[in-house]
Amino acid sequence: MTIEFRPVREEDLPIIAEIYNYYSLHTTATFHDGEITLSELIEDFPPGDPVYQAYLIRDGDEVLGYCGLRRYKKVRAYDRTAEITIYLKSEYTGRGIGKSALSRLEEHAKRAGLCVILGTVTGENRASIRLFEATGYSRCAYLKNIGEISGKVLDVVMYQKELEPKQSER
Repeated sequence: MTIEFRPVREEDLPIIAEIYNYYSLHTTATFHDGEITLSELIEDFPPGDPVYQAYLIRDGDEVLGYCGLRRYKKVRAYDRTAEITIYLKSEYTGRGIGKSALSRLEEHAKRAGLCVILGTVTGENRASIRLFEATGYSRCAYLKNIGEISGKVLDVVMYQKELEPKQSER
């Protein structure tokens, strides 16, 4: 398998929505209520944004998933921080692709002048928790019973990694 990362283009949004909606509708990996819309995806990953970039993850012509950095909060004071997101088609999980995506996003974040990356997951998302802990992220928050999906009350765990930025693109 040869994993490639290509910046997301507008024509990629339907496949990204399909991948995300699988998790939204069938798992507790996301707190999104229902299917995500293309306009919501554009808001999360504005096309052409040099800092908050999303990548399509591919092996040749096969789309494996997507990953990206999105604005943590829409307040200027947090411009040094991004929240990471990685979603893979279910048949490609557990193959080290998430670790490669995390590495790619960290390198992009450093070049973009970001200083902190956050990862936010539900408390039962063991795969993502293992990924963050194995790659040097520190657990910085554990929020008990904060969200509810289909009648199930869930915890949220936040992970943080401080970066040493390279040359700023900002």
